[in-house]
Amino acid sequence: MDIFEKLTSLAKRRGFIYQGSDIYGGLAGTWDYGPLGTELKRNLKNEYWKTMVQLRDDVVGIDAAIIMNPKVWEASGHTESFADPLSECKKCHHRFRADNIIPEEKFVAADFTIADYKCPDCGGELTEPKRFSTLVETYLGVIDGEKLKTYLRGEITQGVHVNFKNVVSSTRVKIPFGVAQIGKAFRNEITPGDFTFRSREFEQMELQFYVKPEDEESMKWFEYWKNARKQWYLSLGMREENLNFKKHVKLAHYAKAAFDIEYNAGGEWKEMEGIHHRGTWDLSRHEQFSKQDLTYFDEETKERYTPMVIETSGGVDRAILFFLMDAYREEEVKEGDVRTVLKLHPKLAPMKAAVFPLLSNKPELVEKARNVYESLRKEWMVAWDERGNIGKRYRAQDEAGTPYCITIDFDTLEDDTVTVRDRDTMTQERIKIAELRDFIASKLA
Repeated sequence: MDIFEKLTSLAKRRGFIYQGSDIYGGLAGTWDYGPLGTELKRNLKNEYWKTMVQLRDDVVGIDAAIIMNPKVWEASGHTESFADPLSECKKCHHRFRADNIIPEEKFVAADFTIADYKCPDCGGELTEPKRFSTLVETYLGVIDGEKLKTYLRGEITQGVHVNFKNVVSSTRVKIPFGVAQIGKAFRNEITPGDFTFRSREFEQMELQFYVKPEDEESMKWFEYWKNARKQWYLSLGMREENLNFKKHVKLAHYAKAAFDIEYNAGGEWKEMEGIHHRGTWDLSRHEQFSKQDLTYFDEETKERYTPMVIETSGGVDRAILFFLMDAYREEEVKEGDVRTVLKLHPKLAPMKAAVFPLLSNKPELVEKARNVYESLRKEWMVAWDERGNIGKRYRAQDEAGTPYCITIDFDTLEDDTVTVRDRDTMTQERIKIAELRDFIASKLA
């Protein structure tokens, strides 16, 4: 069983992620987040927002609409260029993204021919790649024949650029400055797969950072954000040996430079976040199509110019997938006894602690444990469990990624101390109930 299969099983068993529309046989490329997955996702987005907006003076946030005027997508080039190369097997008729079968450097080479590659499923001959639009169409209106054709956004980027003028006029931002956003996007993927890695509905966390239109200045910021974004993943516990920078060989129509932060997913490097130098493409195009002035007047230099844009674009769902993958361990506790544990950073862990009465049939222990539980849950998400023996409860919380398990036993009734068990080391220590809050807070600092 590979890592994707193991995570899919664990995610469903513990309530992280379920297949979308599961009772109806599912819908490919859609996923629902369960109780633990919802908390993990919220924690991840909160950490992103804290780092990118709350703790910075040069970044503000917005939340743009999912459905936009269709002219937005004409201006951005999506109606012409937002497409994947599709190849079909002539034997089994399975369809594939050609650039997933063929290495990028080969795919863009002048002497490329599809005849050099075969169907990965049956070895059959593949058709020449054809353009497949990944924009998801939708229609607005109530009368058939008079409905407006538009799209569910294929990226959240354009919602920032069309609000550039609004942000500048309504805030005190000065270049260089950024606009961050977290939101849903939709793509008509040819082959969704690898659990949540490639989905039709997903969430993005992005920064559009506006700088002076100078090559040296813009590349300085490009390098800054490239390294800053990698450090963010490392700061939340991701192992450095599993991260890699990949330079784009073939650049998108808007890009002057581009790198991906990749994650080593079971021996295969997969894109997690892109760092793109978008030049002046976005604002110039929207100015052209909207007939609005989207230049910036620099009060210090008295210049008017169209800013360049440095973009960081990461997938919330991909980040969650790779954080789960990075945290996943199978450890032999003793011969023949293997525990599965998610060593998630405490800041990301869905539950910060779990509280147990040692015995569920002893009212005095249950009452004391409930008091501890009610006290802690005022500040953090905390789990309660009184089922089965204590060992099984520990194992369940290990799989849930809960950093600390707090057990109320008979000694607690005598001295107001509890047993705190560490998820990663499995060591236990006695801590006074009055000190529990500070103990947990210190781990989340």
